[in-house]
Amino acid sequence: MSKLQWMMITGIVLFLFACSKSEQLVAIFEGFHQPVGFPAPAYKLANNPVTKEGFELGRKLFYEPRLSRNNTISCGFCHLQASAFTHHGHDVSHGIDDRLGSRNSPPIMNLAWNTTLMWDGGVFDLDLQPIAPITNPVEMDETMENVLQKLRNTPPYPALFQRAFGSTDITTARMMKALSQFMVMLVSDQSKYDSVMRKQGVTFTDAEQQGYAVYRRHCSSCHQEPLFTDQSFRNNGLGAGPNNDRGRYDVTLNPSDQYKFKVPSLRNLAYTAPYMHDGRFYTLPAVLRHYTSEVQEMPTLDPLLKQGGHTGFSLTATEQEQLLAFLQTLNDKKFVNDARFAEEAP
Repeated sequence: MSKLQWMMITGIVLFLFACSKSEQLVAIFEGFHQPVGFPAPAYKLANNPVTKEGFELGRKLFYEPRLSRNNTISCGFCHLQASAFTHHGHDVSHGIDDRLGSRNSPPIMNLAWNTTLMWDGGVFDLDLQPIAPITNPVEMDETMENVLQKLRNTPPYPALFQRAFGSTDITTARMMKALSQFMVMLVSDQSKYDSVMRKQGVTFTDAEQQGYAVYRRHCSSCHQEPLFTDQSFRNNGLGAGPNNDRGRYDVTLNPSDQYKFKVPSLRNLAYTAPYMHDGRFYTLPAVLRHYTSEVQEMPTLDPLLKQGGHTGFSLTATEQEQLLAFLQTLNDKKFVNDARFAEEAP
């Protein structure tokens, strides 16, 4: 066999292999599924069904630095998969030109069930949410029109929009829908807790079971199962803080909303430090110390933190250890390592 014939055969084999792998990827893409035990999603999937082409376009856009003014900051810059899509290690987010924001980057997970977005609930539609960081002067500092023009002039985006939406027209609405298709797929439901609840042959240790009981007594009113948030806005006694961030009040201008912030999920806490809206606590023991001895009395302090004539919760050292053991069961290692959500190699 000549060298030319060998090269031709090798090329054909590699082509067929690539086609086979592509077909496998198509076959395994199943779109969005409601996990067992989870409530119905709040996101209107009927208005934006998740397709393989839309999801892949959304993933590419999520990691696209052209969404920022100087082409350096992508959504994935402040939302790292290994950190459950938070900006791990930063108390507040760092944006374009290393400008500092005023809040900690919240995790991106289980957004299909969110009725509002952002720490203050200032955005109520996932299809609108990315516009906020794109146009924020300390985050990405760009205009939507500039972003669209950059995408229109950058292969392969026209072709990717054609595949996803049947047209090469790149519009704000289509761009937002593609990003939403990616973000609603970021479902975290494979923790040890989930396996225990689904009776998949896994059980809590004694410490975890006792910690679950502590959680049910003291935490479950706000951090409701299975999402571990009730989507409400509450003042948890942190005080005004260095930025005097008044939270929900800046959206509603209702005095009763001063210093209220959205209740975050307790899922994946091992990956999402630091904690609270301003990232002031770097460890979970520090968070528990706040709730047991540092809650500040304020006019809008949540009533659940003002019971029995004192503020905060009464937790023994043993109960705190048990609670921390239970919280570890909410970590989803599969989620932070899921190759579907990772940035593609250049």
